[in-house]
Amino acid sequence: MTPDLFPNPASPHTNLLPYDGILNDHGIIFTPAEADACLHILLHEIPWRHDQVRLYGQTITTARQTAWYAEASAAYTYSGITRAPLPWTPFLLRLKARVEQHLHAVSPTAFNSCLLNRYRHGGEGMGWHSDDEAELGTNTVIASLSFGATRKFAFRHNRTREKREILLHHGQLVVMRGATQHHWQHAVMKSRKISEERVSLTFRTYVGRQAKAT
Repeated sequence: MTPDLFPNPASPHTNLLPYDGILNDHGIIFTPAEADACLHILLHEIPWRHDQVRLYGQTITTARQTAWYAEASAAYTYSGITRAPLPWTPFLLRLKARVEQHLHAVSPTAFNSCLLNRYRHGGEGMGWHSDDEAELGTNTVIASLSFGATRKFAFRHNRTREKREILLHHGQLVVMRGATQHHWQHAVMKSRKISEERVSLTFRTYVGRQAKAT
């Protein structure tokens, strides 16, 4: 049985996971006008393309669209496919600085990469997975910024199968840290009731492929 949704907003110091990880909800950090402007820019200025994943030996094109931004050397491999990064834009760097500034009082973090996902309606989502690739290092911090339609963000523990859920709203910031990626999977749940678009930006710290040897 899935527990009730987390109360929103919660203190950014409150851990919303019961054990084996940390999830902090920083609430809505943009005004409605700011969030609307950000969504418009993201929908019209990002060179979106459909993602590809390797599943059971086959390459599958996903319904959602993605974009990967980082330094030129930060090729990122997940789901069996390597993605070359796009160069940072001034707009994305401003969003990154806004997130880093907001997190500074809780736990200072500097990000050097960002994976963007575009969901055109509630029929597009993200299945259960963990962001535990070696390129992201150990106990990585991932800050997820949402614009557009409210969507359900779910967590499932790898061993106990216990679940937790949170609603992500227009302009909201949540942060996963600690051992979360080692013990929990997360997913963006589908809903036929949602017709509006949502864009997520997940700011990350890319450490490179050399991390596999450490």
